[in-house]
Formats: sequence, structure tokens, C-alpha cells
Amino acid sequence: MPDKTDATKKGVADQDVQGWVQFLREYPPFDQMEPSHVRGLAERLRPRFFAAGQEIASPGGGPADAWYLVRQGAVEGCRRGAPARAKTGRVDGPDDAPGEVFALGPGDAFPVAALLQGRPTHTRYRAVQETRCLQLDRSDFVALLERSEPFRAFALRGAGSLLGRLHQRTRQEAAAMQGEGYVFDQALASVMARDPLTCEPDLPLSQAVRRMHERRVGSIVVTDGQRRPLGIFTLRDLRREVASAAIRLDAPIHAFMTPAPVHLSPEDMAFEAVLLMTRHRIGHLCIVAAGALVGVVSERDLFALQRIGVVHLARALRQAGDVETLRGLRADLSRVVSGMLAHGIDALQVIRLIAQMNDHVTHRVIELALGDLGDPGIPFSWLAFGSEGRREQTLLTDQDNGLLFQAASDAEARDRREALRPLAETVNLWLDRCGLPLCQGQVMARNPALRLSAREWAQRFADVIRKPAPGHVLQAVICFDLRLLWGEDNGFEALVRFVLEQVADCPQFQRMLADTALRCQPPSGGLFEIAGGAWRADAAGFDLKTQALTPFVDAARVFALSSGVAETSTAGRLRALAGRGVFSDRDADAYIESYRYLQQLRLRHHQACFHAGRPATDLIQSGSLNALDRRILREALRQAADLQKLLRYSYQR
Repeated sequence: MPDKTDATKKGVADQDVQGWVQFLREYPPFDQMEPSHVRGLAERLRPRFFAAGQEIASPGGGPADAWYLVRQGAVEGCRRGAPARAKTGRVDGPDDAPGEVFALGPGDAFPVAALLQGRPTHTRYRAVQETRCLQLDRSDFVALLERSEPFRAFALRGAGSLLGRLHQRTRQEAAAMQGEGYVFDQALASVMARDPLTCEPDLPLSQAVRRMHERRVGSIVVTDGQRRPLGIFTLRDLRREVASAAIRLDAPIHAFMTPAPVHLSPEDMAFEAVLLMTRHRIGHLCIVAAGALVGVVSERDLFALQRIGVVHLARALRQAGDVETLRGLRADLSRVVSGMLAHGIDALQVIRLIAQMNDHVTHRVIELALGDLGDPGIPFSWLAFGSEGRREQTLLTDQDNGLLFQAASDAEARDRREALRPLAETVNLWLDRCGLPLCQGQVMARNPALRLSAREWAQRFADVIRKPAPGHVLQAVICFDLRLLWGEDNGFEALVRFVLEQVADCPQFQRMLADTALRCQPPSGGLFEIAGGAWRADAAGFDLKTQALTPFVDAARVFALSSGVAETSTAGRLRALAGRGVFSDRDADAYIESYRYLQQLRLRHHQACFHAGRPATDLIQSGSLNALDRRILREALRQAADLQKLLRYSYQR
């Protein structure tokens, strides 16, 4: 007869396992694993309790023999003695520098690298507060790696393995915001290629591929005598056959085609084609009427719908007849951004497109102002600063601009500055009416201090660089992200070369610029709140711009200016710096990927605000962050802190 005590224990154990399964399912990558693998993992877990301050794993504990998953509480990881990796040619980081400190919360696991390599961990892990973990023996950890691809991908690549799912969710959210009447709500008859390339079933493969090459198309439809589609052959099929190494170019095309191709009618809507392509994982769709082939639609055709929307909007902005028309057209930019996010377009490309659209607005406003006020008779250049200068604007942005002109003397410069004042004031005010607000810091062409001759601009930069004062540098730093937006050169390229030469020759200014860059810190204690999901609904929230993006922007600017890099975009600067050996390609990739994610998160947040009828803000509340976002956000913030650490070590700050 079974012992009642044993039965009770078994029931409790089953309840624990079921509870752990439910817990695991709330976090990536466990939410993507096969149910049997999750259940098997839960059955092998053991609960562990750690008091506040208690050490869980450390370098002196011998080879790692267990994997820990945080269930409740928070764990601090501290890796000591990590030297700075920056190689700026000035100052390297000390070998005894404090290492990286990071936070882990529910759903996070450790140590991974030590378990994979069978060595002691390089990191000291301790409980920050009373913490409950689930422990898995190393042998079970290794076995799970072999069984589960999602678990293996996450263990080997960390947060990077989750970005694909994040992009998918971003597309879903953006698509949901577009509402009725979006560009995919049109008949395929208006989208399809009406003269699709066709061939008979017995045509040799080599000739079919030659025809595709000559027509520069990605597919050929195999039809019978009545143009009924028998199959389709695409470039994707060709790559598959070539990879098989058993391809026969003289074999008939019907031996390689995909038979009974998926098709729709010309009256079906474009979004139905999107759904079918997604469901069947295909890139081309036959359009059939009365049984006969009448067209083909490709992924490129569908994506072109969005690009046409962008092109039409850009053309309309450049041809707008008045400021009110411009204002209405720029309001459509939110729809375009939603469409690009729905297509999975890279966040850095989206912010560049926003900047391009704002450039069109500025171009047209200047032209309208010149038509209204008359030509001042003075050749001038309109300069963009800050995020506009870096081409990194979101829909939440203000103006940062100035004027550049040539003058032979100080007196002529004063006269020209005053002569250009009405134009500058008008352009700034009209841009404000178009949805580009006036800069609260007065970094605008209407400000006479930013309406200067080429010689005066050079003197202004020289004064900031050669006689730096903390407040002066803080106010002027935005002007170091400068770009010619409208007009002829008027000495602009020479000015950029002068600025780079001056910065490279002034270590004192570089150090002060580094001090300024370190003022905006990513959250440190806040990382534990993010890790544990402990933000309250009424908490102040987290500023995506100043606490997440600005550390990347400012650090990249310091390294770029001091290294003579003329590129102004943050990602471009980071890539160029890696090319010059300031840091490794691997580090650059991590910084750029983190910056890309943060820009994407900011775009999503702004779009959600607009969709809900609220003013856009950079303040994000905990309620909008799920486990996936929290995990990747923490990694992005860790990279921001790492980049600032390199900056601090390089300049001994």
C-alpha cells in the first residue's frame, strides 16, 4: 500500500513543477521552447534561497557546476579587473580598474560562459535582496543545450538571439496602428506585373535562367497552352538547386519548378497577398483570372507600395504651395513611419527617413520665405545641428539650425547678419508652424550668435576649443554635429576640416568634452528595478533619450572629433572608429545594435503615444515593457555604460 507521506510529497513536487513551468513560459527563450523541453527542464530544477548579500557563485569557487535562474529578487554580477578596450593613442585604462557591474532579475540566468567552457566564472554573483533561484546541474544544462535550439541560441548569443522576435512584434504593433485605408488596402490589379515571364514545361533550365536574367526578374511561371500556371521557378529555387551540387542545366524546367503555385485573383486585396506570402514563406504570387495567368506579384512589389507612399509624400512636401499645406503633409509622416516599422525596416533607416522628410520641409519653407520676402542678395547656407545634423530625428524633435555666409570684413559681416535676420526669423517661425518646434535653447538661425560668416564660425569654434569652460562647452556641443542642409558650400567644408584639426590638437578640450559626455548616465540602481520589473505604475519612469540614447551619441562624438572622423551619425561614427582601431569591430557591433534597439524602442513608444491621442514623450513607464523588452533594454544599457567606461578610462575621468 503506497505511503500517504510519499504521495503527499509527490503531489507537492508536481505542483512545484507546474508552477515552474508557468513561470518559465513568461520569459524568453522558454516561451519559444517545445512544451516537453520546458517540462523536462522544470522537473530537473531545484529551488534555492539566498539571503541579501549572500554570495551565489564566484571565481574562487572552482569550475562552475550549476546553472541558476532567478525567480524572485535581484542578483548583482561584478566582474573585476576588466581593462579598458579603447585604444585611442592617448590613455589606456588601468589594469586594476573596477570592472563591470550588472543586474539580473526574474527570468535571467547565470553563469553561462563558465558552464559552456567548464571553468570557474570570472564574475562574482551575490543576492542584492532576499532572492529565490532555480538551480540546474551542469550535466542537465548541457543536455538541454543539445535538445533545444531556442535554448541553445539564447545561451550562445544572449539578447541578440531575441532581436528577431522583437522586430516581428514591432511590425505587428505598427501594422495594428495603421488602421483602415492603408496602402495595402488596394486591389492586386493595381500592383501586379501584367506581363509576367512564362515558359513551357520542357524548356531547359539554362534557357529559363537566361530569360530571367535578360528580363531582370526573380521568377518565371511554367504554363500550358492556355496560360494556366503549372508551376513557378524563382531565384530562391535556383540557389537551392545550385547548393545541391546535382544540378543539370539541360534538364527541363518542370523538374525544378514548384508545382501548383499559390495564386490570387486581380480583385483580391494586397494585404491578402501579404498574408499568403507569410503563411507559405514565398516571395512570388501568381495572379490568375478565369484560370489563366494575368500577372505576378512579388515581395518587392508589395514593399514598393510603402516606398511609393514615401516618394509621393516627399514630392508633395517639395511642391507645397504654402505653410499650411506643409503642416498637413508633415502630419502624414506618422503614417509613413508606422508603415516602415510594419515592414520591419531598420530603426536607423527610419530615423534617417524622418530627417530626410524634415529636410524637405526646411527646403520648401526656405523657398517659400524667399518668395515672400524677396532674395536678400546674399549667398547663404542653412546649417543643421544636433539630431538634425546627425540625421537621427524622430517625430519628437525641435529645431537646431544656423546660417553661414561669406563676408570680407567684420563690418560687412554685421550688415549681412542683420540683412538675413528677417529671413531667419521667418523660416524659424514657419518651421514651428509645420510641427518642428522652436528650440528652447535658442539654437536657431534667428539667434544672431548662430548667424555668422565663415570666419566668425571658425572663430566661434576656436574659442570653444581653445578656451573651454564647462558651461560654454555644454552649450556649444550641439553645434559639433553640423551638416549643410541648404545652399552652396560658402566655406562649409573648410570649416569642418578646421574644427577637426583644432579638436585633435587640443587634449584639454577633449577631456572637457568627455566630462560633458559623462553627465548623462544610464541608470545603475535603476537596472535592478528594470531587472526585477519593480517599477511602480506611478513611478516617474525612464527617459529613453537622456538616459539611454544620449550616452551613445555623446561618447561617439568625443571619440570621433578627437580621432578626426568627419561622419556625423552615431552609428557611422562608431563604425568609422572601429576602422581606426579605437575599439574592436565586435564592440562596435554591440554598441550599434544596442543603439539601434533603443531608437526602435523610442519610435515604438512615440507611435503608441500618437495612436492613443497623447503627446509624444521620451518618458516610458514600466507597464509598457514586457520581459523581452526588459531583457534587451538591460543589455543595451549595459553597452551604454561600457562605452562610457571606455571614455572615462581614455581621458582618466
